[in-house]
Amino acid sequence: MDLLGSILNSMQKPPPVSEAQKNAMKKQKEAIERKKKEQKAMLDRFHKHVEDKISEFIKDGTKPHLQFEPMEQMFRAIIRDVADTAGVTAMSFGQEGVDRYTVVYLKENMPSEDELAVRRSGGAWNEDKAAEMALKSIEMRKLAALEEENNRKRKHSTGELSGTFYKQKYAHLIGEDAALDAAQKTNVNKSYGEVPSANKKDQRSIEQTMADIKAKKLKKAEKDANT
Repeated sequence: MDLLGSILNSMQKPPPVSEAQKNAMKKQKEAIERKKKEQKAMLDRFHKHVEDKISEFIKDGTKPHLQFEPMEQMFRAIIRDVADTAGVTAMSFGQEGVDRYTVVYLKENMPSEDELAVRRSGGAWNEDKAAEMALKSIEMRKLAALEEENNRKRKHSTGELSGTFYKQKYAHLIGEDAALDAAQKTNVNKSYGEVPSANKKDQRSIEQTMADIKAKKLKKAEKDANT
Protein backbone atom coordinates (compact mmCIF):
# COMPACT_ATOMS: atom_id res chain seq x y z
CA MET A 1 0.00 0.00 0.00
CA ASP A 2 1.41 3.35 -0.93
CA LEU A 3 1.90 6.24 1.48
CA LEU A 4 -1.15 8.23 0.29
CA GLY A 5 -3.47 5.27 0.72
CA SER A 6 -2.08 4.69 4.18
CA ILE A 7 -2.74 8.27 5.20
CA LEU A 8 -6.31 8.24 3.84
CA ASN A 9 -7.13 5.01 5.64
CA SER A 10 -5.77 6.39 8.90
CA MET A 11 -8.00 9.52 8.73
CA GLN A 12 -11.29 9.47 10.63
CA LYS A 13 -14.25 9.29 8.31
CA PRO A 14 -17.22 11.69 8.82
CA PRO A 15 -20.05 10.19 10.77
CA PRO A 16 -22.78 8.77 8.57
CA VAL A 17 -25.94 10.88 8.19
CA SER A 18 -28.85 9.28 9.88
CA GLU A 19 -32.22 8.90 8.24
CA ALA A 20 -33.70 11.41 10.67
CA GLN A 21 -31.14 14.05 9.73
CA LYS A 22 -31.82 13.47 6.05
CA ASN A 23 -35.52 13.99 6.61
CA ALA A 24 -34.88 17.18 8.61
CA MET A 25 -32.66 18.63 5.89
CA LYS A 26 -35.26 17.74 3.27
CA LYS A 27 -38.04 19.46 5.21
CA GLN A 28 -35.91 22.56 5.73
CA LYS A 29 -35.22 22.79 2.01
CA GLU A 30 -38.89 22.32 1.21
CA ALA A 31 -39.80 25.08 3.70
CA ILE A 32 -37.38 27.49 2.06
CA GLU A 33 -38.77 26.72 -1.39
CA ARG A 34 -42.32 27.10 -0.11
CA LYS A 35 -41.49 30.48 1.45
CA LYS A 36 -39.94 31.66 -1.81
CA LYS A 37 -43.06 30.68 -3.72
CA GLU A 38 -45.30 32.42 -1.20
CA GLN A 39 -43.21 35.59 -1.38
CA LYS A 40 -43.28 35.52 -5.18
CA ALA A 41 -47.03 35.04 -5.16
CA MET A 42 -47.41 37.97 -2.74
CA LEU A 43 -45.24 40.23 -4.92
CA ASP A 44 -47.19 39.18 -8.00
CA ARG A 45 -50.45 40.09 -6.27
CA PHE A 46 -48.99 43.45 -5.21
CA HIS A 47 -47.71 44.05 -8.74
CA LYS A 48 -51.23 43.40 -10.09
CA HIS A 49 -52.73 45.67 -7.43
CA VAL A 50 -50.38 48.52 -8.41
CA GLU A 51 -51.11 48.00 -12.10
CA ASP A 52 -54.86 48.26 -11.44
CA LYS A 53 -54.45 51.39 -9.27
CA ILE A 54 -52.24 53.20 -11.77
CA SER A 55 -54.40 52.19 -14.72
CA GLU A 56 -57.49 53.54 -12.93
CA PHE A 57 -55.60 56.74 -12.05
CA ILE A 58 -54.61 57.31 -15.68
CA LYS A 59 -58.12 56.64 -17.00
CA ASP A 60 -59.70 58.98 -14.46
CA GLY A 61 -57.39 61.88 -15.36
CA THR A 62 -58.94 64.26 -12.82
CA LYS A 63 -56.84 63.47 -9.74
CA PRO A 64 -53.68 65.53 -9.20
CA HIS A 65 -51.72 62.48 -8.02
CA LEU A 66 -51.91 58.91 -6.74
CA GLN A 67 -50.36 58.43 -3.31
CA PHE A 68 -49.47 55.03 -1.82
CA GLU A 69 -49.07 54.20 1.84
CA PRO A 70 -45.57 54.10 3.39
CA MET A 71 -43.87 50.79 2.54
CA GLU A 72 -40.51 49.06 2.22
CA GLN A 73 -38.10 49.73 -0.61
CA MET A 74 -38.90 46.42 -2.35
CA PHE A 75 -42.55 47.40 -2.83
CA ARG A 76 -41.69 50.98 -3.83
CA ALA A 77 -39.43 49.55 -6.53
CA ILE A 78 -42.42 47.64 -7.96
CA ILE A 79 -44.45 50.87 -8.01
CA ARG A 80 -41.67 52.65 -9.92
CA ASP A 81 -41.38 49.79 -12.43
CA VAL A 82 -45.14 49.76 -13.09
CA ALA A 83 -45.19 53.58 -13.34
CA ASP A 84 -42.34 53.61 -15.88
CA THR A 85 -44.13 50.97 -17.98
CA ALA A 86 -47.39 52.95 -17.83
CA GLY A 87 -45.70 56.23 -18.83
CA VAL A 88 -46.22 58.11 -15.57
CA THR A 89 -43.75 59.42 -12.95
CA ALA A 90 -43.24 57.95 -9.46
CA MET A 91 -41.50 59.96 -6.75
CA SER A 92 -40.72 58.92 -3.17
CA PHE A 93 -40.75 61.14 -0.06
CA GLY A 94 -40.22 60.68 3.65
CA GLN A 95 -37.55 59.05 5.79
CA GLU A 96 -36.26 55.63 4.81
CA GLY A 97 -37.36 52.92 7.21
CA VAL A 98 -39.84 55.23 8.94
CA ASP A 99 -42.49 56.79 6.70
CA ARG A 100 -41.15 56.78 3.13
CA TYR A 101 -43.97 56.62 0.57
CA THR A 102 -44.43 56.91 -3.20
CA VAL A 103 -46.58 59.33 -5.19
CA VAL A 104 -47.45 58.85 -8.87
CA TYR A 105 -47.97 61.84 -11.21
CA LEU A 106 -49.11 62.22 -14.79
CA LYS A 107 -46.41 63.59 -17.09
CA GLU A 108 -48.57 66.61 -17.91
CA ASN A 109 -49.37 67.32 -14.26
CA MET A 110 -46.04 67.20 -12.42
CA PRO A 111 -45.82 68.56 -8.84
CA SER A 112 -45.15 72.23 -8.24
CA GLU A 113 -42.09 73.53 -6.41
CA ASP A 114 -44.30 74.29 -3.41
CA GLU A 115 -45.58 70.72 -3.25
CA LEU A 116 -42.08 69.28 -3.59
CA ALA A 117 -40.80 71.57 -0.83
CA VAL A 118 -43.61 70.58 1.55
CA ARG A 119 -43.29 66.85 0.90
CA ARG A 120 -39.48 66.87 1.15
CA SER A 121 -39.71 68.64 4.50
CA GLY A 122 -41.98 65.88 5.81
CA GLY A 123 -45.26 67.77 5.49
CA ALA A 124 -48.54 66.52 4.09
CA TRP A 125 -49.83 67.93 0.80
CA ASN A 126 -53.58 68.48 0.35
CA GLU A 127 -56.02 71.09 -0.95
CA ASP A 128 -55.77 73.24 2.18
CA LYS A 129 -51.96 73.21 2.05
CA ALA A 130 -52.02 74.02 -1.67
CA ALA A 131 -54.28 77.03 -1.05
CA GLU A 132 -52.06 78.21 1.80
CA MET A 133 -48.91 77.97 -0.32
CA ALA A 134 -50.63 79.69 -3.27
CA LEU A 135 -51.63 82.62 -1.03
CA LYS A 136 -48.12 82.83 0.38
CA SER A 137 -46.67 82.81 -3.13
CA ILE A 138 -48.95 85.70 -4.14
CA GLU A 139 -47.87 87.71 -1.09
CA MET A 140 -44.21 87.06 -1.87
CA ARG A 141 -44.67 88.26 -5.45
CA LYS A 142 -46.41 91.42 -4.22
CA LEU A 143 -43.57 92.16 -1.79
CA ALA A 144 -40.98 91.57 -4.51
CA ALA A 145 -42.82 93.90 -6.92
CA LEU A 146 -43.12 96.58 -4.22
CA GLU A 147 -39.42 96.32 -3.39
CA GLU A 148 -38.53 96.58 -7.07
CA GLU A 149 -40.71 99.67 -7.44
CA ASN A 150 -39.12 101.28 -4.37
CA ASN A 151 -35.63 100.58 -5.74
CA ARG A 152 -36.62 102.13 -9.06
CA LYS A 153 -37.93 105.24 -7.34
CA ARG A 154 -34.79 105.55 -5.22
CA LYS A 155 -32.54 105.31 -8.28
CA HIS A 156 -34.71 107.85 -10.13
CA SER A 157 -34.67 110.24 -7.17
CA THR A 158 -30.89 109.96 -6.75
CA GLY A 159 -30.41 111.00 -10.35
CA GLU A 160 -32.53 114.14 -9.83
CA LEU A 161 -31.15 115.33 -6.47
CA SER A 162 -29.40 118.39 -7.93
CA GLY A 163 -30.13 122.02 -8.95
CA THR A 164 -33.74 123.07 -9.12
CA PHE A 165 -35.08 119.66 -8.07
CA TYR A 166 -33.14 119.79 -4.80
CA LYS A 167 -34.35 123.33 -4.05
CA GLN A 168 -37.98 122.40 -4.86
CA LYS A 169 -37.90 119.21 -2.79
CA TYR A 170 -36.53 120.93 0.33
CA ALA A 171 -38.10 124.38 -0.15
CA HIS A 172 -40.29 123.87 2.93
CA LEU A 173 -37.09 123.50 4.99
CA ILE A 174 -34.59 125.94 3.48
CA GLY A 175 -36.86 128.47 1.78
CA GLU A 176 -37.23 129.40 -1.85
CA ASP A 177 -34.16 131.69 -2.06
CA ALA A 178 -31.82 129.87 0.31
CA ALA A 179 -30.39 127.54 -2.30
CA LEU A 180 -29.66 130.39 -4.72
CA ASP A 181 -28.03 132.45 -1.98
CA ALA A 182 -25.86 129.52 -0.94
CA ALA A 183 -24.80 128.94 -4.52
CA GLN A 184 -23.14 132.38 -5.02
CA LYS A 185 -19.81 132.27 -6.79
CA THR A 186 -16.85 132.20 -4.41
CA ASN A 187 -14.19 134.87 -5.01
CA VAL A 188 -10.61 134.67 -3.81
CA ASN A 189 -9.82 137.01 -0.93
CA LYS A 190 -6.31 138.33 -1.67
CA SER A 191 -5.84 139.41 1.93
CA TYR A 192 -5.37 135.73 2.90
CA GLY A 193 -1.91 135.16 1.47
CA GLU A 194 -2.80 135.53 -2.17
CA VAL A 195 -0.02 137.48 -4.05
CA PRO A 196 -0.76 138.81 -7.55
CA SER A 197 1.45 137.33 -10.24
CA ALA A 198 2.49 140.85 -11.28
CA ASN A 199 4.18 141.30 -7.89
CA LYS A 200 6.04 138.00 -8.17
CA LYS A 201 7.85 138.89 -11.44
CA ASP A 202 11.35 140.50 -11.20
CA GLN A 203 11.36 143.51 -13.58
CA ARG A 204 15.18 144.01 -13.63
CA SER A 205 17.40 142.98 -16.54
CA ILE A 206 20.08 140.33 -16.14
CA GLU A 207 22.92 142.94 -16.35
CA GLN A 208 21.30 145.12 -13.72
CA THR A 209 20.69 142.13 -11.44
CA MET A 210 24.36 141.04 -11.75
CA ALA A 211 25.57 144.59 -11.03
CA ASP A 212 23.38 144.83 -7.92
CA ILE A 213 24.73 141.54 -6.66
CA LYS A 214 28.32 142.62 -7.27
CA ALA A 215 27.73 145.93 -5.48
CA LYS A 216 26.30 144.14 -2.48
CA LYS A 217 29.37 141.87 -2.31
CA LEU A 218 31.79 144.86 -2.47
CA LYS A 219 29.86 146.69 0.16
CA LYS A 220 29.96 143.66 2.42
CA ALA A 221 33.72 143.19 1.84
CA GLU A 222 34.46 146.84 2.76
CA LYS A 223 32.39 146.51 5.87
CA ASP A 224 34.26 143.39 6.89
CA ALA A 225 37.65 145.13 6.25
CA ASN A 226 36.75 148.09 8.42
CA THR A 227 35.79 145.86 11.26
